[in-house]
Amino acid sequence: MIRLFSKKSYPRLVTFILVAAATILISSALSHKAWAATSPPESFADLAERLGPTVVNVYTTQIVKSPRIPHPFFFDDREMPEMFKKFFGMPQPHGQMRPKEQKRTSLGSGVVVSKDGYILTNNHVVEGADSINVRMSNFEEYEAKIIGRDPKTDVALIKISPKTDLPIITFGDSEKLRVGDWVIAIGNPFGFEQTVTAGIVSGKSRSIGNGAYANFIQTDASINPGNSGGPLFDIHGNIVGINTAIYSQSGGNIGIGFAIPINMAKNVMEQLRDTGTVTRGFLGVMIQHVTPELAEQFKLERPIGALVGEVTPKSPADKGGIEPGDVIIGYDGREITQMSMLPSFVAQTPVGKTVDVVLIRKGKEKRLKVKIAKLEEESAVMAAEDSEVTESLGLAVQEITPELAQTLGIEETQGLLVANADPGQPAYEAGIRRGDVILEVNRKPVSNMQTYVKIIQSIKKGESILFLIKRENHTRFVVIKRN
Repeated sequence: MIRLFSKKSYPRLVTFILVAAATILISSALSHKAWAATSPPESFADLAERLGPTVVNVYTTQIVKSPRIPHPFFFDDREMPEMFKKFFGMPQPHGQMRPKEQKRTSLGSGVVVSKDGYILTNNHVVEGADSINVRMSNFEEYEAKIIGRDPKTDVALIKISPKTDLPIITFGDSEKLRVGDWVIAIGNPFGFEQTVTAGIVSGKSRSIGNGAYANFIQTDASINPGNSGGPLFDIHGNIVGINTAIYSQSGGNIGIGFAIPINMAKNVMEQLRDTGTVTRGFLGVMIQHVTPELAEQFKLERPIGALVGEVTPKSPADKGGIEPGDVIIGYDGREITQMSMLPSFVAQTPVGKTVDVVLIRKGKEKRLKVKIAKLEEESAVMAAEDSEVTESLGLAVQEITPELAQTLGIEETQGLLVANADPGQPAYEAGIRRGDVILEVNRKPVSNMQTYVKIIQSIKKGESILFLIKRENHTRFVVIKRN
């Protein structure tokens, strides 16, 4: 028999075995603890009971004069991506006389964010509403007013005056969410109040083609019409998203829902509450998705980041040394795995902050420091008088900044850009279209929103308004009657 160990080595062998066993036990315990931290509880009842009172029913009423029948779900059909139209669009009725004036009602959800009655919801839930009502979980009802809304991120902040302090949510960190984490949604799908559903995070940084700042959380927690504006919670009861859209062939849930990351929503909410407007960071690049073919051409190991196609002259990106052909893979300490992540991160960056930008240039990694500027754009909140003007004409306009003029390829820095013209409304019927530039109103030059609003407000309802517009280097006059 061959002796493998001498008597002198026994103590060391025993020590080795004990240490190995302890290591295995500790590793197993830590692994079990990590699994237990993310595994579903035996019941979601405790979470539902605790979080339910923070979720409210938001229902609105709007008096409209329009030949269009609204779709039943989340998007405004003028902005709806084509792939969603066939799922959310409603057929027009045949053989029926449409009323000249009709009452439109909508139903959504919201979540209480302060004891004194601030409620976070979706912009599309309250946009254009003549009246907004909120029903609490205890069936108390309140009238609500709009504090501010931001169409670009589909976030709105409304306010009620409660009789007592309200229960509020705890904010989580949506960036720490991982694909596969458990989440629960609470809302009012199809009017069924306080409905609780559970699922997992199915994906992150999803873009569904409805805005520059789309960076959605995808979940298979059941979300349906009426959930819009309601919260998405993590397993610890922290809010991590605001439910906003679904992808469906039937209009009901098929396991693909989208929520606005709470980090973005909170940033917008705080600005609306504090200033009534949203200030966004500006980098100054035009970017595109990195396909496998582009990744190969730009010597990337995998399709990742945001490919810079154009840099705005004298912009922060230009001053910081970013060039066309660079692939941005890191921004302010965060990895950019998909193009849709970058606009969202930049928008949330405080103006004046210097950030680290990591990029790939000619196959080599390069680090730059860029000082973020303010994105000059239209006010994110519509004041009461601005909202009234918009509704009376069916026209949304914005000021033209040098950056915007350059991006759109127009020479004008004076006048107002038509951001949207509602089909069936006076401006659209008169021939005004999105992208037109309004130079004059009633023979008076308009170079800012204040002047425009003041002129329109001075015109009585039913009177005609003379617009001078420019389209593709040609000007013409247009007459609109204010409703």
